[in-house]
Amino acid sequence: MSTTKKPNIIIILADDMGFSDVGCFGSEINTPNIDALSNDGSKTNGMRFTQLYNCARCCPSRASILTGMYPHQAGIGHMVYDAGVGPEYQGYLRHDVPTIAELLKKTYATKNNDGTKEEVGGGYATYMVGKWHAGGEYPPDATHDWIQSTMGDETHPTPTQRGFDEFYGTLGGGGSYFQPPSLVRDDEVIREVMPEDFYYTDSINDEASRMIESKSKSDNEQPFFMYVAHTAPHWPLHAPKKEVDKHRGKYMKGWDDLRQKRHAGLVEQNLIPSTWECSPRDVHCAAWEEKDDKTQQWEDARMATYAAQITIMDEGIGRITESLRKTGMYDNTVIFFLSDNGGCAEYLKENGEEGHWPEFYGGLTRDGKKIDVGNLQHLEPGGEETFMSYDLPWANASNTPFRLFKSWVHEGGIATPFVVHWPKALSRGNKDHEKICHSPWIMMDIVATCCKIGGIPIPSNLEGESFLPLLRGESQCRQRPIFWEHQGNCAVRDGKWKLVYGRCEEGDDDWELYDMNKDRTELNNLASQHKDRVEQMIQMWKEWAERVGVKPWPLHPIPEGEKDWSNLPWLW
Repeated sequence: MSTTKKPNIIIILADDMGFSDVGCFGSEINTPNIDALSNDGSKTNGMRFTQLYNCARCCPSRASILTGMYPHQAGIGHMVYDAGVGPEYQGYLRHDVPTIAELLKKTYATKNNDGTKEEVGGGYATYMVGKWHAGGEYPPDATHDWIQSTMGDETHPTPTQRGFDEFYGTLGGGGSYFQPPSLVRDDEVIREVMPEDFYYTDSINDEASRMIESKSKSDNEQPFFMYVAHTAPHWPLHAPKKEVDKHRGKYMKGWDDLRQKRHAGLVEQNLIPSTWECSPRDVHCAAWEEKDDKTQQWEDARMATYAAQITIMDEGIGRITESLRKTGMYDNTVIFFLSDNGGCAEYLKENGEEGHWPEFYGGLTRDGKKIDVGNLQHLEPGGEETFMSYDLPWANASNTPFRLFKSWVHEGGIATPFVVHWPKALSRGNKDHEKICHSPWIMMDIVATCCKIGGIPIPSNLEGESFLPLLRGESQCRQRPIFWEHQGNCAVRDGKWKLVYGRCEEGDDDWELYDMNKDRTELNNLASQHKDRVEQMIQMWKEWAERVGVKPWPLHPIPEGEKDWSNLPWLW
């Protein structure tokens, strides 16, 4: 068995996965390994958080979970391109903001009473696998030579430059699961064509397992920190056919039926109260019955592919936990599992002009076939020659019971399923009841919590707050309000109150106020009844926005005759 005294730490981040997309959060999708992180069946080694928030989109969330800061403070206030409006929107992690890997890797000296010094805390080995997406822009059609010459420069910092001892994964955002763009190992581009049985999600999980087992053989005394950053289930809808077929037919009753069943599942698992009504079907979503049989069959295939992406990820997470058991490190490893934003409504419109988003994801498959980009109903989703999304209606189901989607800061965009698993700590206490935390936290709090777990001082300017006492069975609530801004969508959460503003909400562009204890599905706007509170919270948000460097949206004037496409993903 391992004699490591300080716990190992693993953060597993899913990509574009909604609040109710895993079994332990009400889903029909079979995720036994993620579910086991919340409760392994014999004793409660895990805790579920029902109000853990992310930052509404992939790269801002990844910047925040890597630094414990708001995305703007970390340098990625919008996306990973330089918006030209200041360091808050430079598109890569700021050099003056340390990453969690840098914090845990360092050792810290302290003075004893007798004046002698000793090293305390830190000293972690650090590993990362998967999607970086925090170090500048990497076009999906970039050449290997361009990537090799660009990665590591001033505006494209790599994981190994930001505290990770080893890295295997992709530097950019989404892309093919069969031939991922910008795939590198440490600081070298992987140029070869992937073998026939290659699938990126499996590769991420298997590399994580390999690193764990290699670490146990080389130095089982030194603790490790690992960041497993998945691309699943982000578009494109890619999965092996045999895996997709396992889910075919499960979704023939449609998204309305699915939302009702997931809402009931969440209530049954005591994750939400029965008094919270499920939000109505999104206004941009047609009723399932309006679709003809052929369309329903194709929609079933799309959601089946999405479900397969999640189950494949879950199976790989099982291999990671098995590696921990095999190496004797399971009990003393804390695992965090969450998603970077809510379900994604992006359509991937197929009839745009060549060279415009998303058509630049086109190209050729490994065997030279043309990739058809877009939700083309005459094609079967899942294969390498396709590039589809599951679209707004299924995203609406993923985010059950909440409103809206990725990029918004209504609950559908920022609520994540969150599980913490730590046998050595969480198995203490009452084993007869599952542990569920219903108080609000945000993903940057994970960094502060990791600092406490690793025995290192929390930087004085860190925005995150540690919830370690909760994991030890103590009562605790977050002390400071939580704020958001993404693409002009704004919110503040202060205790039971949430004030939120959503751009491009048809017919209403005012701030909305909700009592989250009674109405977390945001159906009963109380702004007109509490005008003083609204004004007070608007002022709080403005002061925060000025402090962290939020700029007015849009960042640049929209050309005459154009739209603010950023908040119209169902038209992309």
